[in-house]
Order: sequence, then C-alpha cells, then structure tokens
Amino acid sequence: MRVSVRYFASIREIIGVSGESIETQAVTLAALRDELIACGGRYAESLARGSAVRVALNQVMSDEAAVLEDGAEVAFFPPVTGG
Repeated sequence: MRVSVRYFASIREIIGVSGESIETQAVTLAALRDELIACGGRYAESLARGSAVRVALNQVMSDEAAVLEDGAEVAFFPPVTGG
C-alpha cells in the first residue's frame, strides 16, 4: 500500500524532508516506524525506539497499534512543549 508520511520539527530537520509518499508492507503504525528505522541513517536516528516520538494517523493522535490503510496520512513529530 502507499501512504503519505509527514515529518515535523526536529524529526524533519534530521531527515531533511517534510514529507514523502512511500510504498509499505506495514500493517500498523509501529510496523511503519520500524520499516523507516530499518532504512538506517537519518531515519534510524530520528525515529529510534526509546526516543520520544508522537504519531498521528489521518490527523488524529494515535497509538502505534493503529492499523494503516492505503492512502493514509501518517505524521511523526517530537512531543511539543509550550510556555
């Protein structure tokens, strides 16, 4: 399936793009994150397990167990603090 992936804040800065359309075999958000980490380099650095990363599916904050569908929009971003 094909999904649209968007990156925000420090994740965007590390990966070097704000978004991309990718072909994936992932069924869940967790599996998609793992696929991207497996690409290595900047993806592994910015999305590594243990790092604080939030994820949204179709503009709704989601748990990584959420199921992907063809054409979905996934957004990765670090936790945001305000003040």
